Amino acid sequence: MTYQTQILTLYPEMFPGPLGVSLAGRALAEEKWSCSPIQLRDFASDKHRTVDDTPAGGGAGMVLKVDVMAAAVDHAIEKAPDLPILVMTPRGKPITQARVRELADGPGVTILCGRFEGFDERLFEARPQIEQVCMGDIVLSGGEMGALMLLDACIRLLPGVMGAPDSGDEESFEQGLLEYPHYTRPAEWEGRTIPEVLRSGDHAKIRAWRKQQAENDTRLRRPDLWERYKNARD
Repeated sequence: MTYQTQILTLYPEMFPGPLGVSLAGRALAEEKWSCSPIQLRDFASDKHRTVDDTPAGGGAGMVLKVDVMAAAVDHAIEKAPDLPILVMTPRGKPITQARVRELADGPGVTILCGRFEGFDERLFEARPQIEQVCMGDIVLSGGEMGALMLLDACIRLLPGVMGAPDSGDEESFEQGLLEYPHYTRPAEWEGRTIPEVLRSGDHAKIRAWRKQQAENDTRLRRPDLWERYKNARD
């Protein structure tokens, strides 16, 4: 079954963009997933196709109009009622690898991309099925780049996209930890050698070393992840 994606955006020409090359591009050509950008301006009712207006109460920037956004969302629901609807916004819940896996296991996803100062809050009150997510504690010019990141994270997990089915099992975040460090030939470079255990051929020792390294790196680099990992084991 083809993984279906709908992207509601003011810039449909951004899709598939970089997702048209490499693993995602090959998967798109093989119809493992489909890409359907939808122009938000098509749902404006005036001749100028206006999608934004000044903020109520004053302030800088412009706010996306609730009537236009709701019409676009309703159109997407009508086209693909089984797809979850996510909106890219800095006010959303940070996305996790666990949520990405849930999305990748489903039929696809509809993504609404914000611009300007964001959305009229009444959109989320009236359409509570919209899931607000962000890709990190950063602010981008619009939701399109976040949408590309999210789609890439999902597409690579689809059956047959990565070379081996278990390629992603030991990656960062999959087991609640950062991934262990990697090495390859040459065995010595600028006086630095590959750790002896990785050249030992003892797979049990290699697994133990990798787990220890993953735990050490997570504890030092991402104490927030380490606390969650410890609490999950307790």
